[in-house]
Amino acid sequence: MRRIRISIAVIVSSLISIGVIWIFSSSGIYALQELGDPAYFLKRHVLFLGIGFILTFAVMAMDYRRLQYIAKPLILFTIFLLILVLIPHIGKASSGARRWFKIGFFSFQPSEFAKLALMIYISDFLARKQNRVGNFFEGFLPVIIIMGIISVLIVKQPDLGNAVLVACISLVMLFIAGAKLKHIFIVGVAVSPFLYFLVVKVPYRMQRILAFIDPWKDCNGIGFQLSQSQIALGSGGIFGVGLGKSMQKLFYLPAAHTDFILSIIGEETGLVGTLVVIFLFIAFIWQGARIAKRTLDPFGYFLSVGIVVMLGMQALVNIGVSIGALPTKGLPLPFISYGGSALIFNMISVGLLLNISRTEELYR
Repeated sequence: MRRIRISIAVIVSSLISIGVIWIFSSSGIYALQELGDPAYFLKRHVLFLGIGFILTFAVMAMDYRRLQYIAKPLILFTIFLLILVLIPHIGKASSGARRWFKIGFFSFQPSEFAKLALMIYISDFLARKQNRVGNFFEGFLPVIIIMGIISVLIVKQPDLGNAVLVACISLVMLFIAGAKLKHIFIVGVAVSPFLYFLVVKVPYRMQRILAFIDPWKDCNGIGFQLSQSQIALGSGGIFGVGLGKSMQKLFYLPAAHTDFILSIIGEETGLVGTLVVIFLFIAFIWQGARIAKRTLDPFGYFLSVGIVVMLGMQALVNIGVSIGALPTKGLPLPFISYGGSALIFNMISVGLLLNISRTEELYR
């Protein structure tokens, strides 16, 4: 599987390189105007990359199977962090959300850690309960309870996008492990009223749905972000307006270097550049799936599946939001969008995936 590992390393390195270029391109003018330093976000992103690379290589050097022994303490620690971040004066609040711990210049988002910790816990659980996953009370419900606790705590921040992502990852892993569709359906029916309340009864979320349905109906109001994203992508044409020549990053498109960075890439490099990014993610998912398919260790198999599903879903949602195919969710584009915690834990996840592949090859 050495060739697969090399291809994944090349793919992720390419995505990271694209991110470095377009974080500077999309944020430089904004950073100069607001912070007096055009490279402010670039410098921080490079620092996060450095931390990410150190932790990635550390994860690659260990035996990933040791994670099984700490799966339960790790999930308990995750729940503790998610409770702690909700406490005023401990968790950092920004724009009405309390999602971060402020540690010096670095903001740590426990929900990003929670996704990885939950995958480790579920992988350990499924590896031990392989023959009982079809049993609702023994092999299905325990995972749903832990998933539910973590999802509720993330919703309280509030962060519905990551909460839904956590639930989707968990259900996909259960399904692949052999969970019955009727059990998954029961969970879907049970949470539907809560989702309805969380979307329809919360004004800003309902506005996002209305903006998604027709962003041009109120393009200067609730549909502003989506309409500006579509203008950026449309302005790029086939080959783009040229690197650094985006007009939408000039205070038109909010979150240009985070959630909507693909729109700036599309404007500056056109359809060709956008398709290159999409192709790289498809190639990553394909190669990651090949690792999972060839992994005989049950824990490694489920963990690799979870990692591929998590990164694939995040990319799918972000791309879908950028082109107007999905409502705004606030999920970054893996390896490309600016962001500390998300970037670091995504890199650690790739390190685990490569570790699983290497370990499987060594012990065959």
